[in-house]
Amino acid sequence: MTRTDVAGHTRTSDWSAVHAVVAGVGVAGFAAADHLVHLGARVTVIDAADGDKQRQRADILEVIGATIRLGDGDSLPQDADVLVVSPGLSPLSPVIGAAQAAGVPVWGELELAWRLRGDNPAPWLTVTGTNGKTTTTLMLESILRAAGLRTAAVGNIGVSIIDAVMDPTGFDVLAVEVGAPQLPFLLTARPLASVCLNLAADHVDLFGSFEAYRAAKARIYANTEVAAVYNTADRATELMVEEADVVDGCRAVGITLGVPSRSMLGVVDDLLVDRAFIDNRADNAQELASVHDVHPFAPHNVGNALAAAALARAFGVEPSAVREGLQTFTPAGHRIAEVADVAGIRWVDDSKATNCHAAETSLLAYESVVWIAGGLAKGQEFDELVRRTHGRMRAVVLLGVDRDRIRDALARHAPEVPVVEVSRTDTGAMDDVVAAAAGFARPGDTVLLAPGCASWDMYRDYAQRGDDFAESVRRQVGQ
Repeated sequence: MTRTDVAGHTRTSDWSAVHAVVAGVGVAGFAAADHLVHLGARVTVIDAADGDKQRQRADILEVIGATIRLGDGDSLPQDADVLVVSPGLSPLSPVIGAAQAAGVPVWGELELAWRLRGDNPAPWLTVTGTNGKTTTTLMLESILRAAGLRTAAVGNIGVSIIDAVMDPTGFDVLAVEVGAPQLPFLLTARPLASVCLNLAADHVDLFGSFEAYRAAKARIYANTEVAAVYNTADRATELMVEEADVVDGCRAVGITLGVPSRSMLGVVDDLLVDRAFIDNRADNAQELASVHDVHPFAPHNVGNALAAAALARAFGVEPSAVREGLQTFTPAGHRIAEVADVAGIRWVDDSKATNCHAAETSLLAYESVVWIAGGLAKGQEFDELVRRTHGRMRAVVLLGVDRDRIRDALARHAPEVPVVEVSRTDTGAMDDVVAAAAGFARPGDTVLLAPGCASWDMYRDYAQRGDDFAESVRRQVGQ
């Protein structure tokens, strides 16, 4: 079978002979299919799901000329010339395996977006990491806006980067959140600056091994032009930079919560400072902001702010814009968000902490915690988390299908910590959880929803779980 060679295809290429198969009809897949149809390609969209949301988008795409196959996301049409995969699709999925076996190129959403950039395209500042991606990307967007730049937070954050690059008005620069499943299929992009915030076991179910997940994350640095930013507290990210095939002249830039060395950003006397993007960095540091400009305040969020500042500074943003951008930043929901502070007890929603690393980071931000945890564990073990944080736990309240994994880890490493399990899974479960937590909490404590697990066993997503928690707290505790 003769296939159309798409290796060099860009926005101005002739797409009329190309059969593009788009896997997934979510936000990214819809945008990819929409623009490919308008470029003249023959487009087939496949998706394993066949719900109302999929059907609504499919109806629109059918009107403009795409072929839709819902309820079948694994079969690749024999005459496909390229497979465009949506974020979140496992690199081990059957349709990707079929494409690779047949020699059909596989592009991620970001790869297609890079190819579809127009004249004078906006540079990309790319962000990945096991945790903190969305917060850092939104902080970066806020800093860039404070600098007077036309920008947008795009990619894995829920706004299609394909729509952004096809926007006729154009942008000055884009803040791009990149999830691990997109990285194996990001081939030709050249980000101006990039960062991997941290690396911990997550999404192993999507990649088959931690090594494959790590290799995917490391691809964030490929072809970076100006600055490859790493976390000095996470040696894995520094190794990624050392091994990366970057553009000649690209610099390694570290971020630290301590006093920075040369070519780093860090903290001195409660000030965020830059020793990387100034002329006299050997002997001086440039003040960027105060730690009190970072909200919500937590040590790991200061790290996120430093990463965002490093990417912005790599683009040439002035220090005053870093400060203003952090001061005016509006955090996304369910990330160490205070729900109530009543009788000296803080109630905090960190429902976005859907893995062990995120939950541990959240627990370490508070001195005395009643920890609410549990859900769908995704194969994780919780022994290390409990070993490192049990000294901060006044008590633990567990819910969800895999709560036994956390209970057993607590029994092994923290038998002195009281544990209550809520076994019900109906809509009243969170009321029981909050009531149990209230019974343990004392003035000075933080009741912390940082589940360490996905929410899908009981909720649509982490946002619904966080909303349920907040509503229950307000009903039972007030504020």
